[in-house]
Amino acid sequence: MSKANYSLRLQPSLKIAAERFALAEGTSLNQFINVAVAEKLSALETEGFFKERAKAAKREDFIGFLDGAGDEPPIDGDALA
Repeated sequence: MSKANYSLRLQPSLKIAAERFALAEGTSLNQFINVAVAEKLSALETEGFFKERAKAAKREDFIGFLDGAGDEPPIDGDALA
């Protein structure tokens, strides 16, 4: 895998916080930033995926799905408090 170098300018407070979390996770600042960027990209791609799926959704299909869900009470340990 090839890697690209990029000079990153972080606000001092962000760098300090990122260093603290990287240390707590036992990783380098570089690896921490790589994972943080990957997580952000994943979240954005997931959001885009669901927005596209929502365009094809029909309310009546969703209501039909909910109507077919049944009305059994939750099993032990699954009830909302």
